Amino acid sequence: MSHDRRIFRISGTDRTRFLQGLVTNDVGALKDGLVYAALLTPQGKYLADFFLVPEADSVLLDVKADLADALVRRLGMYRLRSDVTIEETPLTVSRGLGTAPDGAFADPRHPALGWRAYGESVTGEIDPEVWTALRIEHRIPESGVELIPDESYILEAGFDRIAGVNFRKGCYVGQEVTARMHHKTKLRKGLVQVRVEGAAPVGTEIEADGKSVGTLYSQAAGRGLAHLRYDLAQDRMQAGSAEIRAGQMPA
Repeated sequence: MSHDRRIFRISGTDRTRFLQGLVTNDVGALKDGLVYAALLTPQGKYLADFFLVPEADSVLLDVKADLADALVRRLGMYRLRSDVTIEETPLTVSRGLGTAPDGAFADPRHPALGWRAYGESVTGEIDPEVWTALRIEHRIPESGVELIPDESYILEAGFDRIAGVNFRKGCYVGQEVTARMHHKTKLRKGLVQVRVEGAAPVGTEIEADGKSVGTLYSQAAGRGLAHLRYDLAQDRMQAGSAEIRAGQMPA
């Protein structure tokens, strides 16, 4: 059972329209299961990512605990006169790999990430080291690690690759900047899997030829996730005392 998540219930007759005008993904996809999405600033920067969970007459919102209060405050700012109620629930979320229990949902970001289940007495969890290794293998950013409020851009974090953004759904907060980045010939920087010889704290600057080329984040079993400038990255780089070896840069 994950203790670092909080679950809110969004109800009211305007709940779908309300969410659709705010979040990066298509709320209509709730008919098929979980929807992974983010809320952005008007300038297109990441504020929080979360899962939307379908219920009969409401939508659950599953968010990392340390982002929850700020997210709920921001949603409240946009509520205005809409018939929308946001209340915290006692529900918990469990994650697992392999066969999913009844009522569980597939993690929409990648099949290798297994399932998520919601309830008041749900049990089961993935070992944190196994989870970090899975995230690194599939380049899945984590709230508060690779995803930094008021700093990260979701396309540089790979949201188009992990089913976190829909480019056909219409307007949402930060949509104009995100669409403009999407239609560029290519991004100049983004999240890359790297080899790590040694270790360095999360957030350590990566250097090559004395120049800053990016930042090292999650690490497990000799591999890591790094945010890199594609044009400045080299085969061998340094992050503190660790040596960083980059794989192929995105085309």
